[in-house]
Order: sequence, then C-alpha cells, then structure tokens
Amino acid sequence: MAVSTQVPAEALAFLGRYDGGPLLAAKGIAEGVENSNYLVDTTGADGKGARFILTLYEKRVDVADLPFFFALLDHLGERGCLVPRFIHDREGQTLQTLCGRPACLIEFLSGVSVTQPTPAQARSTGAALGQLHRAAEDFAGTRPNALGLEGWHRLADACGDGFDQIAPGLGARVREELAFLDAHWPAQLDHCVIHADLFPDNVLMRGDEVGGLIDFYFSCTDIRAYDVAITHGAWCFSPDGAEFHADVAAGLMAGYVEAHGLTAAEYAALPILARGAALRFLLTRAYDWINTPPTALVTRKDPLAYLRRLEAYTAGSPEAMFGPRA
Repeated sequence: MAVSTQVPAEALAFLGRYDGGPLLAAKGIAEGVENSNYLVDTTGADGKGARFILTLYEKRVDVADLPFFFALLDHLGERGCLVPRFIHDREGQTLQTLCGRPACLIEFLSGVSVTQPTPAQARSTGAALGQLHRAAEDFAGTRPNALGLEGWHRLADACGDGFDQIAPGLGARVREELAFLDAHWPAQLDHCVIHADLFPDNVLMRGDEVGGLIDFYFSCTDIRAYDVAITHGAWCFSPDGAEFHADVAAGLMAGYVEAHGLTAAEYAALPILARGAALRFLLTRAYDWINTPPTALVTRKDPLAYLRRLEAYTAGSPEAMFGPRA
C-alpha cells in the first residue's frame, strides 16, 4: 500500500497538540501494506531533535481494536519490551483524526529489518519473543484471533475454485489440511496475547541485537506456542519457502527457550502449530492473489511459498525442524 492517504503540509499543524516541538520534516514511508505511515522529525521538547512515526489507519484496521493495541504496547513497554509506544497529546488523547482517517503518533525505534537473518539475529529475536510472552502474562486485555481455525475455513470458502488457478490441486490440498487441523489442533495449550506476525520486516535489528518489535496490528489472544510457530516459518526458510535454514531455526529456538521456555506439550505440538501457521499465510496470500487485480499498486505475495513450508513441516521430523527439546 505504501502511502494511501496523502497528508498535505498544512494538515501537519495538528502536531502542535504534542510536546515534540515544531515540525522539521515529514516523509511518506514506502513500506507497509495495512496503513499509511510518515516519518516525522521535530525539534524535540528539549531542542535536541525527536523522531516519530505518524500512522493513518486505512480500512483494513478496525478502529474499535485500537484501544487494545494502545493498552498492549503501554503494558509491554512498561515491562521493558522494545516496542514503540503511542504518544499522548497534551490532553492525554492517543487517537486523532487526520485527513478523514484515524491517526496516531508513535514512538520511533531505530534499526533495520533484515532479509536474510543470521542465526545470531534469530536467537535475539527468539529471546525478544520470549520476553514479550512473559510480559504479556499479566496483561488483562483480550482480542479474538479472526485468522484462527474458523477464519481459515472462511478464507478457503471465499477462495473457492480460485485455488486451482494458482496451482492445480491446491484446493484439494487445502481441504485436506483443514480436515487434519480440525482433528488435531491443540486448543488446550496455554494462551496469551501473541504478536501473530513476527516476520523479519517487523523486527528492527541493530547488528545482531533486536532494537525493536513493531507492527502489532495482528496481535490477538491465542495459543502462546503458535506465535513461536509463526515466527519459525517466517524466519527459518528462504522467502520462496524452498530452503529450510536449520542453523537459523536452532538460533531462534535457543533464544526463545532461554527467555521463556517450552513445556513438553508445547514442543510436541509445534509441528501441528507450524502447519497451521503455514496454512494461515497460504490462505491470506491466496485470497489476496485471487482478489487483487494484477494492475493494482499492491504487490501480491506468492501463496506457494507457504505451501512449500507446509509440505516441509508435514514431511520433516520435529527434531529436524525444531531441534531436540531442551
């Protein structure tokens, strides 16, 4: 999406509601598919300069969910997690309206998103995810996961015959996997608020260390170990899903286990959770692939990259994919 809502310079006068000092510069950020984002530089309250992210929420984000995200990031930040907090204006308000869209000013965190993670970077990310889960244990807020097992069925139904336009036999493979997950999904495992979308582009790295976890707009209450499985699929394969990087997986798992730990039941369920995570992203990508015109400005993501992950998790042993249980 990049910047969908254009903000004229005169509209940025609303930044005067905050204590960040006069505006110096504002620039649209090309990355991102859910919202319109601007990088904002001000003089800072102390005159030493300050940087923020201005986010305008587009139609795919439910405004009713925003208080949950505000409370979650405040909670995680207070417990030492490296997350961007929402900035309150002088009247204590977080949510604003700008150019007809709900908008927020958000703390800027420095770092870069990597495209080819190293084992050391994966280890730091696993540790940061474990810290997040520990911090979320006493968070009172809840949010249902609209992209859980029931949501997968809805997406599959919506895709219909379109699956086989992507690849012959894909529809039958999806139906087969849904039947398997219906019968084996480990719903009894411990739940907490999870990130649910911790791809490398949602982790800001400073060398081998995590500088920040960002983009919490898929966060929800679900199986805690499912978050580990989502992150494993996002970090431990080549982008096309054709290559599995065992050394990156070993780093990720080691970092998480050191920071939080996995129960025997969680470890045993990881292959099923990972199959579910792979199907979830296959389905959302397939839906977008089928329903997004090729001429649209949004770049469609290949659903088959997650079919390859799904087949790898189906065929691979737990020890090969996740390492021996610590």
